[in-house]
Amino acid sequence: MIIFDCDGVLVDSEPLAAEAYERVYEKHGMSGVGADIIAQCIGMKQADIIVKIKELTGHQFPDHAHDDIWAETKQLFTEKLAETEGLRHFLEALSVERCVASSSSLERIHHSLEITGLAPFFGEAVFSSSMVKRGKPAPDIFLHAAEKMGADPSCCVVIEDSPFGVEGAVAANMTAIGYTGGGHTYDGHAERLMSRGALAACANWHAVRRELEARGFLR
Repeated sequence: MIIFDCDGVLVDSEPLAAEAYERVYEKHGMSGVGADIIAQCIGMKQADIIVKIKELTGHQFPDHAHDDIWAETKQLFTEKLAETEGLRHFLEALSVERCVASSSSLERIHHSLEITGLAPFFGEAVFSSSMVKRGKPAPDIFLHAAEKMGADPSCCVVIEDSPFGVEGAVAANMTAIGYTGGGHTYDGHAERLMSRGALAACANWHAVRRELEARGFLR
């Protein structure tokens, strides 16, 4: 089975999400939360991102305003979100079981898949860190997805763009393949993913297919 992360893997959302965080923090009088800060939070769920931003900047985001983050993000996604380049062709040719396991909320995942037209490729096989106790880099979301899909973790491969996600996949005893084809990629991205346990890092979906075929996940 193939487990896909959503943000930065299925959809090119990370630059838009970073813009949303910057706008919302600025709205609440907290400047300096730019792409460089958000880049250190990729792969985390929102609650953990808020904690990480406080660690990095000292800004304490008000509890009553948490919904503002999704409201701003949703608006940007509705206007601009797109699937990652070449993904649709990859999915159309995919005959093996697959699911989504993301740190985002279910509402955000489903919105992303609907906006980009990817929802039919996954149906109800969509899992969020909100369903488990611990977010990535803990293995909980991946183990939950495997259990719900009736799959042996050792027979699952996870496609991830974040070091936290790769760590979680490895901790779940799954094969991790890094993906660096999103708009948020950076110098050293591939090396960082592999240092956390990814067996390869792929800059496009053609390379992902070759890796999956070479490792026996696709015929």
